Amino acid sequence: MSIEALFKPKSIAVIGASGKPGKIGYAILKNLIEYGYEGKIYAVNVKGGEIEISGRKFQVYKSILDVPDEIDMAVIVVPAKFVPQVVEECGKKGVKVLPIISSGFGELGPEGKKVEEQLVETAHKYGMRILGPNIFGVVYTPTKINATFGPRDVLPGKLALISQSGALGIALMGWTILEKVGLSALVSIGNKSDIDDADLLEYFKDDENTGAILIYMEGVKDGRKFMEAAKEVSKKKPVIVIKAGRSERGAKAAASHTGSLAGADAIYTAAFKQSGVLRALTIGEAFDWARTLSNLPEPQGENVVILTNGGGIGVMATDAAEEEGLKLYDNLEELKVFANHMPPFGSYKNPVDLTGMAGAQAYEGAVRDALAHPEMHAIAVLYCQTAVLDPRDLARIIIEEYDKSGRKKPLVVAIVGGIEAKEAIDILNENGIPAYPEPERAIKSLAALYRWERWKKSKKA
Repeated sequence: MSIEALFKPKSIAVIGASGKPGKIGYAILKNLIEYGYEGKIYAVNVKGGEIEISGRKFQVYKSILDVPDEIDMAVIVVPAKFVPQVVEECGKKGVKVLPIISSGFGELGPEGKKVEEQLVETAHKYGMRILGPNIFGVVYTPTKINATFGPRDVLPGKLALISQSGALGIALMGWTILEKVGLSALVSIGNKSDIDDADLLEYFKDDENTGAILIYMEGVKDGRKFMEAAKEVSKKKPVIVIKAGRSERGAKAAASHTGSLAGADAIYTAAFKQSGVLRALTIGEAFDWARTLSNLPEPQGENVVILTNGGGIGVMATDAAEEEGLKLYDNLEELKVFANHMPPFGSYKNPVDLTGMAGAQAYEGAVRDALAHPEMHAIAVLYCQTAVLDPRDLARIIIEEYDKSGRKKPLVVAIVGGIEAKEAIDILNENGIPAYPEPERAIKSLAALYRWERWKKSKKA
């Protein structure tokens, strides 16, 4: 049973729709309308009547069976006790997929678990799939779907984000907007009664709009199924996992939160390694890597070149590169090309120090030469903000040169400075060039790309 209707539905019904601000059934309808979903939207609520949201009037159907049209996806926002009846009606209507926002099931213990299993049984009887229950919804930017009660303006991009935690997922949604992380999809999976991480991995593997997948996970129900899916997907696209519940106490908290089995952490670590999954330990680290892995091409060789205007950040980046096992290109004869872009006291040894006098021309020439050189396979551009060059101008130079080169090599940027530096970082990230406020973060993200690429190569060998 395909889950395509979760991302490309021609029509969506919100069951438990409301015209009252502050209600979840109101927020989901509002997000669907204002994010620009172009398919048909239907409001369903036993009270019937009419509601108006964002300038659109809706006739409210008392049951999904009364809707005079086919429905691909029904978002369920009714209290738990009414969900079994609603699922049955959706089955009779021929709905394909059901994101169930309602909570009060498996996370409450054995009784709730039993009801959850019955819901899945009913759904499968009619050929339907269930997402959740206990979720905040689903976003798919290519079809302009925001069927969540989270923030509205999710930035389109190449990263699919899957979250087992609802509140954290909503917070991360807001964070991606603030940090200019573009998403292809955001899926809240809650109790994973039916659709799970493995199902979603398999879908995103062939999704032309997704470049990398990031999962916040507390536990898996079927470890083997997940690892097999992850291994297959990792051969094609990078998979990053933040696995919570590393400590014994954290594992117990995870079990009570979404009713999931957290399991011994060492087992997860070993399994992730075997299946090519990149395990991040913090949210910051996960998104740092995700920026690079969802936007950049794979490196065609091992040689990394660091371009900088400050000796200090060059040294810090070099330390990070060494710790991460990156190979800094050291053919002095070839590196001499950078002497054209620096004063006599500059250094073209890698890290290449263009000096604090480096302005627009120096960076433009150095970035262009590094991108054009066949033996320089990946580039890190570092900049300490000075009065010589506005960081925003540097951002525009990098975008222009990278576009001219055809974006064939991985390129990461770190800009250290004030408000203008932050604006420059945002400009770069909005244009799909991973940029960071610290040199180590840029280098570690590049290293994650190399780690994935090496694992992939080892599978082909």
